[in-house]
Amino acid sequence: MNRVSQSLMKGWIGLGSCFLPFADAATPDLPLSRLLRLSLFQVSVGMSLVLLIGTLNRVMIVELGVPASLVGIMLSLPLIFAPFRAVIGFRSDTHRSELGWKRVPFIYKGTMLQFGGLAIMPFALLVLSGGGQAGHAPAWIGQLGAALSFLLVGVGLHTTQTVGLALATDLAPVESQPKVVGLMYVMLLLGTMASALLFGILLADFSPARLIQVIQGTAVATIVFNAIALWKMEARGRSTKTVAHVPTFQQSWESYLRGGQAMRRLVTVGLGTMAFSMEDVLLEPYGGQILHLTVGDTTKLTAALAIGGLSGFGLASRVLSRGFDPFRMAGYGALVGIPAFLAVIAAAPLSSALLFGLGTLLIGFGAGLFGHGTLTATMNLAPQDQAGLALGAWGAVQASAAGVAIALGGIMRDLVASVAPPNTLGAATGYVSVYALEIIMLLATLLTMAHLVRDGQDGRLQARVRPDNAGVRTT
Repeated sequence: MNRVSQSLMKGWIGLGSCFLPFADAATPDLPLSRLLRLSLFQVSVGMSLVLLIGTLNRVMIVELGVPASLVGIMLSLPLIFAPFRAVIGFRSDTHRSELGWKRVPFIYKGTMLQFGGLAIMPFALLVLSGGGQAGHAPAWIGQLGAALSFLLVGVGLHTTQTVGLALATDLAPVESQPKVVGLMYVMLLLGTMASALLFGILLADFSPARLIQVIQGTAVATIVFNAIALWKMEARGRSTKTVAHVPTFQQSWESYLRGGQAMRRLVTVGLGTMAFSMEDVLLEPYGGQILHLTVGDTTKLTAALAIGGLSGFGLASRVLSRGFDPFRMAGYGALVGIPAFLAVIAAAPLSSALLFGLGTLLIGFGAGLFGHGTLTATMNLAPQDQAGLALGAWGAVQASAAGVAIALGGIMRDLVASVAPPNTLGAATGYVSVYALEIIMLLATLLTMAHLVRDGQDGRLQARVRPDNAGVRTT
């Protein structure tokens, strides 16, 4: 019986490593249970992202009749703050509060901003749903309130996620830091997937009152999850004074840009992210307006996107741990994205919801490969003591590119649809033009990445010989 128990235990551990990538990031001082508790801040981020990018954009465009260009601009407003992610990460590296914390105050502020935005959002939606009728406020007040709520949630997301990832790297030993960061992003995908499925069930019988209840529940869950994630997670320092001779942000940034073709890598990250993000504001409206899917069905598309992303992250984790070139892995992700968008385009003339779902799944899969590849390359080539800054730069470029892409996608869809024939095929033309542009951008990403793939072997060799990055390559 003892041998049987040992065999079952080994099998269970093997299944855990297989279905939860980066599970081997745990150490005796940082057990997996503590890592998973810390990752709850990523779950709260995923919940808010599903609301903003998934559910609310479809409701505002289809049910409330808000122009897609305006919704795209609203969703891009939080990304105005994205370039400051590197600055936030740098400030949290050197900050000391009177209580001796450096990361917790930033995460607390980010959580409060998320909660504030979600608290304003129901009132904005109420005004939007009744705008223009007697006894109701003008629609522009609801649009202004929605934009403000989106901005607050977005700023809170950037602050919480950037500093939370920095806290995760603080707690992990140097050789496990990239794996820990990877685990955090896997939990973000899991949180997104679970939230999308839950919201889809709750909104199966859609009504404005039910949507408001979902938003309010998300606000409360954000506070609870982040409080649990931070509980006794960061040790308090003995002194509130900053360490002497700390380099300025400009000095640290210039040092980062001098190493490993950092600027080319950031350009590649930005271009590829735009290629995978322009459809974010359009997938659910596309399914509702062109394929006539319900709110619950289109919300499940976000879950399909997250499942694809999780699968891509898991596969990339296993392959990259064997020494595969991360830039080449990112290139494979871009290649997967091309037939994915072709499938989404073909779904309209074929009226195939199945083909649409498959294309959405492949978009997430390709984005997962691309994201993990660029993230691993960023960690491998980060200068000494600048892992936090490198993560901030990667996140800033990714978030900024996504914001610009979302806004451009909504504007382009409206412009093309305004000159297309007033029928279902004409309405689909606006969406299809955006998907076609994304295919072109993926091809441009592959061209930009060609030189990085050729130099990938040199980058891995540099990572192996640097003592401060020992073990980083095995993400």
